[in-house]
Amino acid sequence: MVNLKIDGKAVQIEKGATILAAAEKIGVTIPTLCFLKKVSPTGACRICVVDIAGVDKPMTACNTVAVEGMAVTTQSERLAKIRRQVVELLLVNHPLDCPVCDAGGECDLQNVCYAQDVTSQPFGAEDVNPGVIDRWPLIQQVPNRCILCEKCVKVCHEVVGSSALFVNDKGDRAFIDKHLDLCEFCGNCVQVCPTGTMISKPFKFRARPWELRKVASVCTACGSHCQVDLNVKQDEVYRVTSEDGVTRNDGNLCIGGFFGTDYLRSPARLTSPLVKQGESQQPASWDTALALIVERLQSLGAAKGEAVAGLASPRLTNEENYLFQKLFRVLLGSNNIDSEARFGALRSNGVLRQALGLSGASNRIDRIGAAEAVLVFGCDVTAEAPAIDWQIEQACRKRDGKLVLAGQRGVKLDRHAHTVLRYRPGSEAALATALARMILDAGLADKAYLQQYVGNGDELLTGLQGVDLAATVAATGLAPELIDEAARYLGAARSVALIFGADISKGPEAEAATAALANLALVCGALHGEIGGLFPVDEKGNMQGLLDMGVCPENLPGQQAFATSKAAFEQVWGATLPTAGRDALAILEGIEKGEVRFLYLAATNPLVSFPEAGRWRKALAKVEFLVVQDILASELTALADVVLPAAGFAEKNGTVTSLDQRINRLVRATGAPGAAREDFAILAELYQRLAGTSQIPQLDQVASEITALVPSYADTCFPTKDARSGLKAPFAPAPGSLRFTPVVLTAPNATGPQLVTGKVLFHFGTTTTFANGCLAVAPSGYVAMSPRDAEALGVKDGGRVKLTSGSGSLLAPVKLSAQLPDGLLFAPCHFADTPVQQLLTAAGNRVSVQVAKA
Repeated sequence: MVNLKIDGKAVQIEKGATILAAAEKIGVTIPTLCFLKKVSPTGACRICVVDIAGVDKPMTACNTVAVEGMAVTTQSERLAKIRRQVVELLLVNHPLDCPVCDAGGECDLQNVCYAQDVTSQPFGAEDVNPGVIDRWPLIQQVPNRCILCEKCVKVCHEVVGSSALFVNDKGDRAFIDKHLDLCEFCGNCVQVCPTGTMISKPFKFRARPWELRKVASVCTACGSHCQVDLNVKQDEVYRVTSEDGVTRNDGNLCIGGFFGTDYLRSPARLTSPLVKQGESQQPASWDTALALIVERLQSLGAAKGEAVAGLASPRLTNEENYLFQKLFRVLLGSNNIDSEARFGALRSNGVLRQALGLSGASNRIDRIGAAEAVLVFGCDVTAEAPAIDWQIEQACRKRDGKLVLAGQRGVKLDRHAHTVLRYRPGSEAALATALARMILDAGLADKAYLQQYVGNGDELLTGLQGVDLAATVAATGLAPELIDEAARYLGAARSVALIFGADISKGPEAEAATAALANLALVCGALHGEIGGLFPVDEKGNMQGLLDMGVCPENLPGQQAFATSKAAFEQVWGATLPTAGRDALAILEGIEKGEVRFLYLAATNPLVSFPEAGRWRKALAKVEFLVVQDILASELTALADVVLPAAGFAEKNGTVTSLDQRINRLVRATGAPGAAREDFAILAELYQRLAGTSQIPQLDQVASEITALVPSYADTCFPTKDARSGLKAPFAPAPGSLRFTPVVLTAPNATGPQLVTGKVLFHFGTTTTFANGCLAVAPSGYVAMSPRDAEALGVKDGGRVKLTSGSGSLLAPVKLSAQLPDGLLFAPCHFADTPVQQLLTAAGNRVSVQVAKA
């Protein structure tokens, strides 16, 4: 600690802190313009100059380190004159176009001019700024408004880690330019710009800041749940912002949060219930649509329980998913309920629950940023959960943490990694096991922790030592030295964050790979302490809440096993529950056999999101009665007997649960278009009609029921839950509660080209394929392959190929990618124009394919 005086006030602050930080600590305000707390100080604008006793010239407070005995003066006529002149110089080439500038009303330069009493511009100079830069998608750059504070450059480099922005010249000809191939189009440069230099094209000229009403909510594009402000005008979300230093995400957003919400005003929005009449769908009243559903259900009579099925969604809130499963189990006597979690998150989740007692992540994602080592395994985390990427940037670039990346294909974070393990597809379990074994062999495992907390610790040590290490390493296709290097990074670290994603949870070897990673988490210390943790990542917004609400035949709410908890729920609900149920695959088979005759799809589209999509297409065309509750018209809604128009995330109330198990509140900022209703309101009225009562379930009543029945939600009070709260304590296992899981290791046996499907950075699920912002960057689907594979096929970038698997075939354009090894192809899973899911089997997101030039 050092002691100093600022304007005569004594202050004590940590060694290495700046004068600006010391002043803030005692409430002394020093004007700033280029300063941004979340990046390193630049000292470019010179507004924050102060006088220091014994120093001849004024010093910038933002980047001058406080030292013992320093005496600082922040306010004097001399300093005021310097600051005024600094501002006047900043205005030399700055156009006075405030009336038409998008930053008008929220411009830091305007505020500084007012605060420093700058009312004129006495200086003149030749204007050598380039013209407006309009070639970038989504963002316009106006160089003559730029004050070269470099906030945008530093946020792009230090926080986002893309390093797309740079200063393009020197002196008065300098301006900010961009490497478009590196840009993530996150919009953070627009958010931190203190002037109107960086402009959001979709927002330009649409509204003035003072016209907008801000509604605090959370973004549900992915499971990170960044805190946002929905900026509303005339019952429409005009833009999304987030505040530095206040929100959990520190004001940072990705393309989905900043540019990806205009699907809410898409022309494809459903605005009225539709009922099939003959071969066409006609608009109908809510009363007609719901009455028809009830009538069809009642016509099934005693066979109803077996003949009906429903698929829900991670796009629904907790209350909506809870009411969905209760409606089916209590009123319809059916446990035929499931979701797309069946093909990913549910597989990994079951393994983690059995081995480690985890129902999701073991810690908060903000605990990744201080970890001494980070392992990202089978996950393009930049695409699947951008907020975790930002935490990794903190841990391994701002701090000295070691970054190990294990994946079958290249990702953005490769450029920052200390070790990259590009394993052979299908060898995930082998690699995780080899890492655990090498940590043990190096004597870097905390054996005392293992003996205390792992119930079968001796079995763990014996099991790993019995692994044929040479054969296991050979299965990965990696050099033993490279795996050993990674193992030593992980073993030597006092805190480890282990993150895994879709290539694990959706892969053909999901269960074995997850079990091996659970064992590795035990050995490397990822579950030990308050920093780091184990983080299963799923791209969908409320996947954790979906799992917690029990929308699957084997679990009740709280991820409580159906078989052992059935009696307790029967007592609370006052109903006899069905004893068995169909999962998604069995529902599909039931439709094909004519056993499932009524299907309810709530905010989910098997034609795009499920494997074997072609098989689902045939089944949905033949099911006797199909109800689709959704927000956008699609091929799926065209098949429905009844279409129920629903609300988007900004048009509803309720709670959602982040991937690190924070319970957050959605706040309705606008009404849904036309006659569309909140999903909860739809399900609640249907519940009331089926129950034959006059009472419609209310949101707060259902929320209270959840808190009573789901242990992890017991301290949640919905009426007072704020979008900016909801902390989670780190995982603290009881002694002997963790379990080592033996894993049967098999060598990868796939031959020929393999296709893996997954998420890309610029889209989230299928809704953003209706968002103009996201489409401006990624307009359609494709198949990516290595340049050498393309050359062998005789196809060039943009050419077309035909992919054929045992499940179907597909024509798609080619995109060349040096990130892919030879023999491995990648296709994004978002696009209806290239429904790659129809090539997959239920086994996973990777399949052998035949590839031919189209």
